[in-house]
Amino acid sequence: MRAMNRLARFFSRLSLLASIGLVSVILWDRYTPPAPPATLEPINGQIDRILIDKSERKMTVFQDDTIVRTYEIALGFTPEGDKMLEGDGKTPEGIFKIDRRNDQSAFHLSLGLNYPLAEDRARAAADGVSPGGDIFIHGQPNGRQRFEPILHDWTDGCIALSDAEIEELWGVTPIGTEVEITP
Repeated sequence: MRAMNRLARFFSRLSLLASIGLVSVILWDRYTPPAPPATLEPINGQIDRILIDKSERKMTVFQDDTIVRTYEIALGFTPEGDKMLEGDGKTPEGIFKIDRRNDQSAFHLSLGLNYPLAEDRARAAADGVSPGGDIFIHGQPNGRQRFEPILHDWTDGCIALSDAEIEELWGVTPIGTEVEITP
């Protein structure tokens, strides 16, 4: 009787694994990897302003008050509200400047913002906390598939684009470019 029970459990588990395998094969067969971004007209010259709308998860790039590109973005892992302290997972709100460029970061290219501003440091000091820092517009973590889509907010407070998008932005964004981040 014990041998029959063991044999029945074995076939039950085997049947479950076979079902899981069949479903996996069906899903894999229907999966289509995301297509690379459509080829757009290149941005001619440098940009002068970036607007980031956190609630819409959109970044709009301007050249002489004309919109030249809009990107979908990912934000900090707790995106609602302004950044108040280091580690809160929020993307800061306000008007900043691009103050550094890093082509050797842990992410595919990065454009640094001059956060924290004096008022951010003063507020944090009054609260007895660190305001955080190292807020960047950057690509995906190095080693990730090149055109993998952004599916959720995952950064520590930065603004993330696809690698192809940060390459385009990197090529047209000088130090000093204004970056406005709205709720």
